[in-house]
Amino acid sequence: MKRAFPHPQPVSRGRGERITAAFTTVAFTLTAAFAASAFAAAVVGQPAPAFTATDLSGKPVSLADYKGKTVVLEWHNFGCPFVQKHYRSGNMQALQKKYGGEVVWLTVNSTNAGHQDYMAPAALTKALADFGAAPTRFVMDEPGTVGLAYGAKVTPHMYVIDPSGKVAYNGAIDDKRSTDVADVKTARNHVAAALDEMKAGKPVSNASNAPYGCTIKYR
Repeated sequence: MKRAFPHPQPVSRGRGERITAAFTTVAFTLTAAFAASAFAAAVVGQPAPAFTATDLSGKPVSLADYKGKTVVLEWHNFGCPFVQKHYRSGNMQALQKKYGGEVVWLTVNSTNAGHQDYMAPAALTKALADFGAAPTRFVMDEPGTVGLAYGAKVTPHMYVIDPSGKVAYNGAIDDKRSTDVADVKTARNHVAAALDEMKAGKPVSNASNAPYGCTIKYR
């Protein structure tokens, strides 16, 4: 059965659509690059900002709950075609499952409740199940407090926090700045590379990249 997103935005196919997608990608990339330089709240090598929010069940979730563990933060919005790329391809779910036994994977949604992309916890729970997503917890951040504390500007914007509580990676999920599902197979996944290097006891060789995606709809 084909899985559908709440706000479907088909992946481009025709020449005109590819041009539009490319322009959009450039625009998002430029926005993200500016944002990365202007809002560097979660700096690589520095302590990760503490936070407490609620999950899809309304239960509190805090970064402090996972002290001593590696934590991945994934900013999320199912209405974003860049997020759709990584869920339609199964890429994000595969990462969540591959590393879920070794790291804490927190998916964060900072979309404000008044935006068309906002999804209530019940709808998100169903959509995540439909796509076989497997984050450790899903953090509802409607006020945008967590996102602003980290300087998260786009979806997906990825962070890795090491067991000492310091930011080990901040930036894009990979090096293919497009909405094309086919690009996932040939991309260098920066998050997987960072986690593999950390597991091997090595420093993260590529610890910061300008994120790409859709701007987060803060209040």
